[in-house]
Amino acid sequence: MLSRFFRFLILALALSPMAAMAANLVNINTAGVATLRHVKGLNTARANAIVEYRETNGRFTSVNQLVRVRGIGSKTLEKVRPHVTVGKTAKTRHHPHHY
Repeated sequence: MLSRFFRFLILALALSPMAAMAANLVNINTAGVATLRHVKGLNTARANAIVEYRETNGRFTSVNQLVRVRGIGSKTLEKVRPHVTVGKTAKTRHHPHHY
């Protein structure tokens, strides 16, 4: 019984950094320049470019779309990817018209 508890405790401790990491992701659809520039791989110019892109083109539906932003290439994307999210994306539902 005691060993089962310790296995559970070890598993819980091992998973807690993952949960903490997920909780600290920056949402590229809502974050401002001040928040974005603190993400590893982003600077003020790239953070501004993300906000400008979002204002012009709308919400990101995938983190991969960051490569469409001026100044962000595949190398920067790989640095940024573990630290950002697009959050929940709403799926469009089509409701039938009632006549």
